Amino acid sequence: MAESAARTTLPLEYVRKGPPRWKRFARTMRANPLGAFGLFLILTLVLVGLFAPVLRHHEINQFAGIPGRGPTSEFWFGTDKFGQDIYSRVVSGARISLQVGFLAVALGTAAGMLIGAWAGYKGGIVDVISQRIIDTMIAFPQILFLLVIVRVLGPSMRNVIIAIAVLIVPSVARIVRSAALVERNNLYIEAARAIGSTDGRILLRHIIPNILPVGVVISTTLLGTAILAEASLSFLGLGIPPPNPSWGNDINVARTTFPINLWAALFPGLAISLTVLGFNLLGDATRDIFDPRLRGR
Repeated sequence: MAESAARTTLPLEYVRKGPPRWKRFARTMRANPLGAFGLFLILTLVLVGLFAPVLRHHEINQFAGIPGRGPTSEFWFGTDKFGQDIYSRVVSGARISLQVGFLAVALGTAAGMLIGAWAGYKGGIVDVISQRIIDTMIAFPQILFLLVIVRVLGPSMRNVIIAIAVLIVPSVARIVRSAALVERNNLYIEAARAIGSTDGRILLRHIIPNILPVGVVISTTLLGTAILAEASLSFLGLGIPPPNPSWGNDINVARTTFPINLWAALFPGLAISLTVLGFNLLGDATRDIFDPRLRGR
């Protein structure tokens, strides 16, 4: 009894705490080679996007060589049917893909978290109406939903970001709502109500900070989906307007000469595949960090 009483009266600085989140991240990366590989792919993509003007060999819209040429020492990925350097366009397209992906996911995740947290916390008619709207949005095929929004707004980088963000909102809101339903029944929420905290204060100071890890995991996984959505819209001619470098646009241009000039479609498609793979692998590793049920595996 004395020993247990002594343990309960120890100062806070002697109470053992869990390792910092960055240490859990490093430990998870060591234990999860696929997650580490995904992180390597994403860091490489970010560096390529940041230093694209330095890394490219030619101007992205410049007639640089013989059209339809294969890889050489001067043109690492060959040239397209217009004689443009495919390597330079793939490298420059990484910057646009990152901008669209990060901005769209940031906007969509923020809006989805606010809607889902408010619906889960309030419940009642607010929850019913919001869930019916979300069900209606999810019922539409994703590509059709994107096409309708971009067709109404017009093809531009800003409108593509808005369309992808709107597409992301329902999925985020539904998952966050489930987390908010659990949080609102905790004792600290009842204590906050007892001292007179408003609903807005409880939502911003208590609910959202405690479900923020859920949003981080969702956003990491959705980044690959956002980049794939941008490439799909650009392939259909409703995404990033040419002559801006876009992986989807380049694949669309290359489809008319595909069997002859394989390289024009191969390298942009490979860039899309590796980017989506990297974000999916990193999303799984991030989930392992924030989910205590998976942390010990």
